[in-house]
Amino acid sequence: MIGRWTIPLIVALAAACGVPFVAGDYLIGVALSLAMWIALTESWILLSGLTGYVSLGHVVFYGLGAYVGILLWGEVGGVLAVGGAGLASGVFALAVGYPALRVRGPYFVMLTFGLAEFCKYIVIDVEAGLGQFSRLLLGGPSVLQLYYVVLGLAAAATALTFFVARSRLGYALRAIRENEEAAETVGVPVAFCKLAAFALSAIIPGMVGALMVARSSYFEPSQVFDPIVSFTIVTMAIIGGSDDARGPFLGAALLVLLSEILWARAPQVYMILLGILLIAFVLFAPGGITGRLLSRPVKVKP
Repeated sequence: MIGRWTIPLIVALAAACGVPFVAGDYLIGVALSLAMWIALTESWILLSGLTGYVSLGHVVFYGLGAYVGILLWGEVGGVLAVGGAGLASGVFALAVGYPALRVRGPYFVMLTFGLAEFCKYIVIDVEAGLGQFSRLLLGGPSVLQLYYVVLGLAAAATALTFFVARSRLGYALRAIRENEEAAETVGVPVAFCKLAAFALSAIIPGMVGALMVARSSYFEPSQVFDPIVSFTIVTMAIIGGSDDARGPFLGAALLVLLSEILWARAPQVYMILLGILLIAFVLFAPGGITGRLLSRPVKVKP
């Protein structure tokens, strides 16, 4: 199975590296957006796909990374700013993860959504206290440079999810998803495994947030903490298949393609079609596209 999927993924990565040589600025921007969504969705799978703890607050790591990135970029340079953004998101996940992961099911969904909104308004309040209502980043990297870095993060997130899913940690996370009490009874360190997955899932979104705010050269809290980011990640994971590293490629590619075709021309049709797709996959293909290809359903904790 590994050989069957590894070669196509390597071919896809090589093709992605060659996009700037054959495409114009518009297509490079589309490819950058696709790489961003793949990186974010892969990181979401590390926690929610493997444990069944569905998070609607993944944007908090993206937004926090964007904020730390915009603060550090002019002071320490781009490389350290991006690294600091990932570190800050990981530390934040460790700080809030233990109490947050003590709740389950719909309560965890609501908690993560509320946590993202809480952090957004904390940042807004801090910025207002500093007399800042938005921030500009001047002299940022080019779109081409950003594309290759975000593509590298997408590849790193895919590799991380792939290897974690096949490691002892991955098997422990799946055991938690199937029956948390039984997993704890047989000796699985449940609290440690969930916290480790939560922290790992936060680092790359923080780095992506710092890079994407450098692309726009503009930071505005309501924009980077937009809950639509979390909803889009979940939708891509469900459509592609939320149990495996291969799913985000399919889910993100489908939705980015639909977005480019319909969003500019008929955004209402796009949102309606997105809702229909999500309902159809939840009802008839809970394993997503990947699950259909493998004929292996994916369970999600109710």
